[in-house]
Amino acid sequence: MAEYSDIQRAVRVEKIRIWFGWLCGNVIMLMIAVATQNVAVVSVITQALLVVVFLTLTVALFRMTGALNRKAAAARREVLGEDYPG
Repeated sequence: MAEYSDIQRAVRVEKIRIWFGWLCGNVIMLMIAVATQNVAVVSVITQALLVVVFLTLTVALFRMTGALNRKAAAARREVLGEDYPG
């Protein structure tokens, strides 16, 4: 059976990975938007895509974090017992 500290460590690592993926996706999209800013039609399309990608990645980030928190809470209850208040 896993220990409480193992669960905390795994959750922390997964959250860092999720946030890093969100950051990288947004930085890549921003770099594409900046690279195409001088081309009239493409610039408008990439700016619209930037907004869509940002919103999509942000929704995915919070859904994944919420799912991870639920799994972590269930694992903590399993390790610490039903008396755990979280």
